[in-house]
Amino acid sequence: MQRILLTGATGYVGGRLRAELERRGVALRCYVRRPEALAGLAAPGTEVVGGDAADPAATSRALSGIDTAYYLVHSMGGEDFADRDREAARVFGTAAREAGVRRLIYLGGLGEPQSDLSAHLASRQETGDILRASGVSVVELRAAIIIGSGSLSFEMVRALVERLPVMICPRWVAVPTQPIAIEDVVAYLVAALDLPPGEEGVYEIGGPDRVTYGDLMKEYARQRGLRRLLIPVPLLTPRLSSLWLGLVTPLYARVGRKLVDSLRNPTVVRDPSAVARFPVRPRGVREAIARALVNEDQEFAETRWSDAVSSSGLRERFGGELRGTRFVDTRAVRIPVPPQRAFDPIQRIGGARGWYYGNFLWRLRGRLDLLVGGIGLRRGRRHSDRVLAGDPIDFWRVEAVEPDRLLRLRAEMKVPGRAWLQFEVAPAPGGSEVRQTAIFDASGLAGLLYWYALYPLHRLVFAGMLRGIAAAATGDSMGK
Repeated sequence: MQRILLTGATGYVGGRLRAELERRGVALRCYVRRPEALAGLAAPGTEVVGGDAADPAATSRALSGIDTAYYLVHSMGGEDFADRDREAARVFGTAAREAGVRRLIYLGGLGEPQSDLSAHLASRQETGDILRASGVSVVELRAAIIIGSGSLSFEMVRALVERLPVMICPRWVAVPTQPIAIEDVVAYLVAALDLPPGEEGVYEIGGPDRVTYGDLMKEYARQRGLRRLLIPVPLLTPRLSSLWLGLVTPLYARVGRKLVDSLRNPTVVRDPSAVARFPVRPRGVREAIARALVNEDQEFAETRWSDAVSSSGLRERFGGELRGTRFVDTRAVRIPVPPQRAFDPIQRIGGARGWYYGNFLWRLRGRLDLLVGGIGLRRGRRHSDRVLAGDPIDFWRVEAVEPDRLLRLRAEMKVPGRAWLQFEVAPAPGGSEVRQTAIFDASGLAGLLYWYALYPLHRLVFAGMLRGIAAAATGDSMGK
């Protein structure tokens, strides 16, 4: 069995590639700057070693005994990113040759090499040249925008569409690109392991659709049910565009400037040889965006907020923590009872029993929902003392339930977006911790205004609800 080294295992592409390689049962070693970042994520059989790709000694140790190495190292921050990428590629290539590595697999960026490439794209392609100059065989895959939740370019498109009903669009919005889904990028990277000797080289990969960034925005808006107006304005320079992005998207202005500067270059597949060499048939833009949205929902639903809070620390701020397009407002209480008893009042929530705090406010919300064509609170509960997945609870629906551990409700009232209310129970010293998390996926500007306008009331009601649950679990009295 060949031994594989993966760099960038904590990154966007590398994390997904690591999971796929582990699923296939390969002998895998991950080389990362912070090994602790993979704690609890890497499979038991995966070896994790720490170090920097630009450190010759650490890189030599990491490559010892390796047959194939994935090079997914790339910098974006700072003005010297190209110098840092150049040095890291030289060190890694030299160490790979000395260690007897048979093949390097590198993910670079599309762009016509003879054209006036941006500094970002030029650096990506120069990295491939440096790795080849080491004398080790290299498979270089060049991709344009990668569609998937977490991709920098896709998150930029998403944030613009979600937040701006009217978008003033500079010239780069009309530049052609050939996006590819993250699943297909991972499939290409895995398939590169099986390329016969002598077929190494540069392969351009992309989906079947050639579109503009404006087309991507329109398709994303269509799938999210948003109406958006794009107004072309060719006067915005890359610097002004990056500052504009810094105001309306999660990107830092300095990173946005490098990204926007790259968007002026067409990134389309001109050499179709990858189709003949690889058993991968990429999906189109429409399916790629749909899968990104579905996968994001699944990944978000699987988040354990008790773990997320302890590991990264959600910040206390008005509106809650923003994760992607979702607002997250979470709080917890410890109570001196075992998890089973702590979970009991949670599974009895709603219906005739009420919501443990401010029941008149819940009734008022139900009446307002009826006025705008919603279902209100008329449905009540199917069972008074237990919950099953799919059950209605007033204007909520049980999306997931794990006895004595988790209850997640999905809102079915009329709101400009999507909303969830989740309860987690975990053992804690002296009893249990009950964590309540309210999640709101705002739909456009109306959703943002809705969330911020009602946030003070939501905090009051949800905090009171948690106190009421704690009181009911400890046998004091039900919250009013």
